[in-house]
Amino acid sequence: MSFGDPNNPYGQPQGQQPGYGYPQQQPQAPGYGYPQAPPVGAYPGAMAPTSMPGTVSTARVLLWVIAGLQLLGVALFAFSAASVTAAKNDSTLKDDAAFQQLADYSTGMLWAIAAFALAWGVWAIALAVKFNSGGNGVRITALVFGILTAILGIYPFVVVGLIHTVLAILIAVFVGNANGSAWFNRPRY
Repeated sequence: MSFGDPNNPYGQPQGQQPGYGYPQQQPQAPGYGYPQAPPVGAYPGAMAPTSMPGTVSTARVLLWVIAGLQLLGVALFAFSAASVTAAKNDSTLKDDAAFQQLADYSTGMLWAIAAFALAWGVWAIALAVKFNSGGNGVRITALVFGILTAILGIYPFVVVGLIHTVLAILIAVFVGNANGSAWFNRPRY
């Protein structure tokens, strides 16, 4: 066998004439095979939001509502504690059975609940203020706040806490969804 024979199938391939035999192949560029992924943020849906999404804005409004309810609760508990303290010193109420039930509550406990409600309201205000400029830490803190508020609304404060529970669940859902993630993880230049 010689390599010079044009009919030899094992010989060196001969140059093909254009348009004859197998189709012409273009030279392949580097990176052939599977297509390369576009750079991050190249998809139109992956653009960072420039304005706060509606669900995140709603979560911020709900935080302000919770803060208002907390301040209302602070006023109620402080008034109750002050009233019980003043009434304990009243000699005409010492024989009243209904008042004695109320007087069994410790005024210290009522003041502690008022302080706790005030701290919870301040936490809600701080979160609501940070929604515009905060990062993923604010998002996680808002999720924790929503979950803890929902739990506290269910267990110790069942009747009054029902409103807090509903609002807190909505906050956790609105901050935890994809819009909330996109808003709090957006680049800040």
